[in-house]
Amino acid sequence: MKLNVSDVLKRGYAIAVFWVVGVMGLGECEAYGKDKPNIIWLMAEDIGADLECYGMEGVETPNLNRLAEEGARFTSVYCPSPICSPNRSAMMVGVDQTEFGAQHHRSNRNVPLPAPYKPMTHWLREAGYTNIIGSNLVMSKGGKIDCNFKTKMLGEYDGVKQFGLFDKRLEYTEADQPFFNQIQLVVTHRGDWWNEVRNKAPSPVLLDEIDLPPYYADTPEVRADWATYLDTIEYMDGEVGLLMDELESKGMDSNTVVIFIGDNGRCNLRGKGYLYEPGIRVPMIVWGPGIIEAGTVVEELVSVTDITASILNLAGAEIPEYMTARPVFGVENPEFREYVRSARDIWDEIDDCSRSIVADGFKYIRNYMPEVPWDAGQAYLDLNRPAVHVMRELDRNGRLSEEERVFFQERKPKEELYDLKSDPHEMRNLAKDPVYSEVLMRMRGYEEKWLAEHRDYGLEDLGRREVEEALAAYQVRDVLQKEYPEVWKQLEAGELVKTKAFMKKHGKKKM
Repeated sequence: MKLNVSDVLKRGYAIAVFWVVGVMGLGECEAYGKDKPNIIWLMAEDIGADLECYGMEGVETPNLNRLAEEGARFTSVYCPSPICSPNRSAMMVGVDQTEFGAQHHRSNRNVPLPAPYKPMTHWLREAGYTNIIGSNLVMSKGGKIDCNFKTKMLGEYDGVKQFGLFDKRLEYTEADQPFFNQIQLVVTHRGDWWNEVRNKAPSPVLLDEIDLPPYYADTPEVRADWATYLDTIEYMDGEVGLLMDELESKGMDSNTVVIFIGDNGRCNLRGKGYLYEPGIRVPMIVWGPGIIEAGTVVEELVSVTDITASILNLAGAEIPEYMTARPVFGVENPEFREYVRSARDIWDEIDDCSRSIVADGFKYIRNYMPEVPWDAGQAYLDLNRPAVHVMRELDRNGRLSEEERVFFQERKPKEELYDLKSDPHEMRNLAKDPVYSEVLMRMRGYEEKWLAEHRDYGLEDLGRREVEEALAAYQVRDVLQKEYPEVWKQLEAGELVKTKAFMKKHGKKKM
């Protein structure tokens, strides 16, 4: 069954995208009886904790609200990377990407995982699971993998000559049980479909009902872009409804755990690509009737890699010794984290290196390349983030407030420290405030502790890196500026422009 934008909207579902992940309050697998549970992992692309059940203004997500009401909602879930492929690599392995050389975006695609690391689907297969990728019910069929090591979508895996992650595509049957189905929800990712989603939405998000963060300039263009993002979230929520309908119609809902999560933060200022809350803090909802206590809210610190260990534990699979993740559901005493570490490295043509620690209600960021500004002129941002163009022009004319100008500063500070409770938007850097000197020392200590216990390939290659040149987005930006100036002017005016055709025609990738 193939669905397009109109099909989903006709079903009356709101628009949104998420990743279904696990179950809180679940005891050992015997709680299910003799049968192992099926597991569905929904991964929404490029979203922050921007759902209605997380308090986001202007958006309606009834299907995810229902899963949260009937299951567990996690409020402090962090990604080890703010960029998709390093983060997906970490989740597939259950280890931070910096520990096995997967830290640079879309790198090492022809390099096998180093021993002893293996993808989680290998261990699930050994535990008797059928691994399934994608679904016919979601946009683009949800089959994205995007890992920074050698993989093949289907087939066996030995890490030497065989690199298959999954056994089949798109549909699960009774004979596949127990199964693990990973489904990507792409609609929230920046794409040519955004305008169509908004134009066909039965109730588009109203511009006067949204609440912009203080670091955004409040202009009609910026508001329209934000509202369209929320429209895609509502669309994704409709896809979640379709998937839940299918599960129930097949009579498998009583023995299936559904896990919803974002693959990284929202694709906008200080979001995807950056170590601020919108870039690394994502929603996570775990649903399992009769397994998770309805309305559970978990505030303890969790890394998305902990989902990997939780799934393996739930499936009765082996959790390998190399895995730094630990189960946070499916056990009587979840092993929550004292602190969570995240890392930013190469993203397309931009070489950068930063590390962050979240602990005790504070965020610490160490910038190893402070000379690289946040707005580094990246082609991907130029083609996909209208707010950047609008705010650059306002900045040139001296019309941005102090908080709105933060993203456009010429340099980053070497260290940043934020009180996430009193300053959730991370506007006041406390790193040089003597009142917080003890907090700063403690956060530095967490980073030093991590480095003493783990390897960080992203720090080992610092100063010797080679970024990708002449990337597709870089080439297309150049073509638009020179050959299609009217289209480039649309981008500079803050419009959402369809760039897919230009990418196909002019975006030949060169290394």
